[in-house]
Amino acid sequence: MTKATSKGRFYIVAAPSGAGKTSLVKALIGQHPNLAVAVSHTTRPMRPGETDGVNYHFVTREQFMAMHGHGEFLESATVFGNLYGTSYGAVDTITAAGRDVILEIDWQGARQIRALRPEVSTIFILPPSLESLRSRLLGRDQDDASTIETRMAEAINEMSHFDEFDYLIINDEFGLALTQMYDIIEGRGQAFTLEVQQTAHSDLIRSLTGN
Repeated sequence: MTKATSKGRFYIVAAPSGAGKTSLVKALIGQHPNLAVAVSHTTRPMRPGETDGVNYHFVTREQFMAMHGHGEFLESATVFGNLYGTSYGAVDTITAAGRDVILEIDWQGARQIRALRPEVSTIFILPPSLESLRSRLLGRDQDDASTIETRMAEAINEMSHFDEFDYLIINDEFGLALTQMYDIIEGRGQAFTLEVQQTAHSDLIRSLTGN
């Protein structure tokens, strides 16, 4: 008799644009062979260096709305005028095979998924300062000054929802942040729970969110 495959675990990682979320998740997957990313759908244009089906499934607004109408999305959101969504299939195909799945989305999507999948573990990544975040966004050399200011305002709004997550990581030193995320995936993340980190980094959090 064939032994049934154990279902994989489900993680969400959220962060403001420029906090290093994508780079951390990519490096984490390189270290953790049982971890895979659920690729989301989006209507935003593909950026230089991105690949369809790897970074996102790039679709038209009409295609996205058709999928939404058919109830295919576990979560969906509008960000900077573009539509984003994660399909049930993208997550369930990975976990059904016994692999852990990690999803990069914003706080809106995380809130939707928590309501449907309460077993999910959620991680929020913060930058070490607003100045660092602005510098990272400028370093991408993808947006004009007006867009950068819009992204900074949205980042502050995004960061104000940090307290809806289970774990909090400060991405000041990349290697350290990566190790902390790995510990969370391995079940050793007690030191990075929201309650512990909120106490340890209260001044930073206040400077980032204004609260």
